[in-house]
Amino acid sequence: MRCARPAAGVRFRPLMVGQFVRRLNRFAALVHVDRREECVHVRNSGRLRELLTPGRQVLLESARGEGRRTRFTLALVRLAHGYVSVDAHLPNAVIEAALRQGAVPGFRDARFLRREPAMGQKRADFLVARGERRCLVEVKSVTLVEDGVALFPDAPTARGRAHLTHLVAARRRGVEAVVLFVIQRSDALAFAPNHRTDPLFAAALRSAVRAGVRVRAMTCRVTRGGVWLDGSVPVRLPARARPVGNSCPVPESS
Repeated sequence: MRCARPAAGVRFRPLMVGQFVRRLNRFAALVHVDRREECVHVRNSGRLRELLTPGRQVLLESARGEGRRTRFTLALVRLAHGYVSVDAHLPNAVIEAALRQGAVPGFRDARFLRREPAMGQKRADFLVARGERRCLVEVKSVTLVEDGVALFPDAPTARGRAHLTHLVAARRRGVEAVVLFVIQRSDALAFAPNHRTDPLFAAALRSAVRAGVRVRAMTCRVTRGGVWLDGSVPVRLPARARPVGNSCPVPESS
């Protein structure tokens, strides 16, 4: 169910318009901007093949601070229906703002405790509390949408599987655990793990759900001015996994 208005998010400084030329490596791309070709930073290790095509309009954020090798960071990609945010770090900032404001469905009565809490040998993204219960929150950035379904990941992710393993371990210790898939675009009607690209992650997500880890997926409203959390969409898992969805986040009684 979508919110009537964006609840929380992150605003951009003025962005520069450019044309995508080609990907140089996982973290760099060539963009035609300001009458010349520039190497720009890409904060996303995913493939982004359906988004980063030659000639496509992109929007760039000017680099902050000194010592940067590039003047710009790739922020948005323009599609026919609107914009897609490709900064994989941005969802954490959006979710933190929303958690602090009590604007995440299923977490409205939760207290924000801290960033990067210990999770075994790893760290989760956030720790929140509802009453005496603690809940680890792991955030995943999603940019790929096919036929109205948002898919994660768009490239195999051993790191993502490791995060799920640690969330399951936390759940077995009695700690609540939630994975939030933040879809950085507004055209998704549902979310599903990308079994075709990473069957191991899809299997790990099913196992995590069976172990009690909750899964939620939310779209974003993306404009040249910023990115805002928009609303929840259903989570689709194969029938052999226990059904999950946005109707059963962290239990309200916890």
